[in-house]
Amino acid sequence: MFKVKDIVVYPAHGIAIIDEIVEKRVLGNPVTFFKLRLLYKDTKILVPTKNIEKTSLRYLTSEKELNKAWNELYAEPNRLSSIDITPSGWNRRNKEYQMKIQEGKLIEMIRIYRDLMVAAQEKDLSFGERNILHLTEELIVEEIQTIKKEGKKEILQRLREPFQHFSPQEQQPEKLKRLSSSPNSV
Repeated sequence: MFKVKDIVVYPAHGIAIIDEIVEKRVLGNPVTFFKLRLLYKDTKILVPTKNIEKTSLRYLTSEKELNKAWNELYAEPNRLSSIDITPSGWNRRNKEYQMKIQEGKLIEMIRIYRDLMVAAQEKDLSFGERNILHLTEELIVEEIQTIKKEGKKEILQRLREPFQHFSPQEQQPEKLKRLSSSPNSV
């Protein structure tokens, strides 16, 4: 299935290239690994080739699926009024978000991003929500950058565009505040 030099998505980590296939001894037994080099971070990861499907390692999203994902930005979000905002409700949503991020499907990450961007307009996001928003934004941008061969700035602008009509600045997550106030920002 995967081979050396393939560009892949390693869920929750980002875009990687398979540099090589290596064998190591683990508890005295030989184990074969894909050596992944993340393209947008200075990180290398060894992923066992056995049961690779459990890692959700996948190829980049197709152009057709990317178009569907872009359309999700404009779909009806899950609004806070229909969401349990108690601590137990957040814990449940956080688990759902984490599972979807681990699955690594671009369309699911865009849905999470959309819902959190809308939520940020309705309330101050918690620390955990801001972290998930930042992570999904980063993962979305990395994948689209790799697929489209476009710059980060252009992709961020398109990603944030549906949410421009909201927004007193103080309602935006900290990371977005810093990005939108920096001279190189969108």
